[in-house]
Amino acid sequence: MTLTVADYPLAETRPESVHARSGKAMSEVTLDAVLAGTVTMEDLRIDASALRAQAEIARAAGRPTLARNFERGAELVAVPQESVMRAYDLLRPGRAATKAELVALAEEFAVRHGAVAIAAFIEEAAEVYEARGLFTRRY
Repeated sequence: MTLTVADYPLAETRPESVHARSGKAMSEVTLDAVLAGTVTMEDLRIDASALRAQAEIARAAGRPTLARNFERGAELVAVPQESVMRAYDLLRPGRAATKAELVALAEEFAVRHGAVAIAAFIEEAAEVYEARGLFTRRY
């Protein structure tokens, strides 16, 4: 299915295509279902396919940077939260001590999690941090 700008927002134009990571349809996540205890945290997490669809719409709208962000987000869906939070912490200026630390993090994301776009993003950050002297420990 090819998506266009007219498909935005997916939840309204193609609600049948929007599912949680658990596979539950968005239409099944209701206040009544929450109150009944049939909605779990996994039912509230976005599915990677929804983010890739949003990327396709963004690209069709002439917003390639936003599309790349959605694609990176789609990769992060499968990455454990502990790894995401560690990356978040290390990418804050002054938190990683060396470029090698970020390069190792990038390799972990690529090899262990298959998140190659995120790995490229981290490697790019390592280059920029080195050029700007942001490896100086601040905390």
